[in-house]
Amino acid sequence: MKAGFVLKPKDTLKIKDMFLKIKSVFEKYNIEVLIDLVSAKAIGLLGVEFESMCKQVDFIVALGGDGTLISVSRRAYKFDKPILGINAGNLGFLTDINPDNIEEFIKDFLNKNYRIDERMVIEIGYKNKTLYAFNDVVISKDVISSMINIQVDTNERFLNTYRGDGLIFSTPTGSTAYNLSAGGPVVYPLTESFILTPICPHSLSQRPLVLPSDFIITASVKENISKLIIDGQEIYSLDDKIILKKAKRKAKLIHRVERNYFDVLREKLNWGEGKC
Repeated sequence: MKAGFVLKPKDTLKIKDMFLKIKSVFEKYNIEVLIDLVSAKAIGLLGVEFESMCKQVDFIVALGGDGTLISVSRRAYKFDKPILGINAGNLGFLTDINPDNIEEFIKDFLNKNYRIDERMVIEIGYKNKTLYAFNDVVISKDVISSMINIQVDTNERFLNTYRGDGLIFSTPTGSTAYNLSAGGPVVYPLTESFILTPICPHSLSQRPLVLPSDFIITASVKENISKLIIDGQEIYSLDDKIILKKAKRKAKLIHRVERNYFDVLREKLNWGEGKC
């Protein structure tokens, strides 16, 4: 069995010792470890080019925070490999494996005592490109002093024109990210839907909207002062319409069997202290 590692980009050198300890645990249980070339160079090791690594391994490990896992999920999407998130970051909505408990998890993993969650992915058609988003697609204004007008059609029928600072199209997984900060709803991550949430709308009547995942959504901006942002990580100048639909394949995340989404929500969002 082979595992391919990608390390948190901003703090790669800081987590070198953590990676080496985890690597030794993997190898103790006969799991061969490959490391992405960029991550490897940052810590002075030999690595493998990302796409080549994805082709060779049985699963991919994102060692970092949720941002690292989101990036890896999007970049590795076409290889259809399950991804394990080991939390070396802060938030930990997605990366639920604690580095201190990695040996215990590996024992469970090899005994098939784990689960794979399948998460909806958004496919974006923009000009001649096909892009993918794990968390969200955002249309945002590019000039601080101006608003933009975003026309949205669903299944070739007019839905609305949103006027304001922008519009978020979120997956259920991404509902606890930018969508939540902008006042959108929390949606259970294993459901399938589009969540549309206006960013600072001009009219208070513009509210978040949840649409079925089988809808095809077209969005266009009248003003040529906007950006297309994917997962908060890829940014494009927007001067044409975008077409959004549910991707044919889902992203696969490896989790502990005992992981409970509502426990995570209570912990991360500081919900009530306990049962009545």
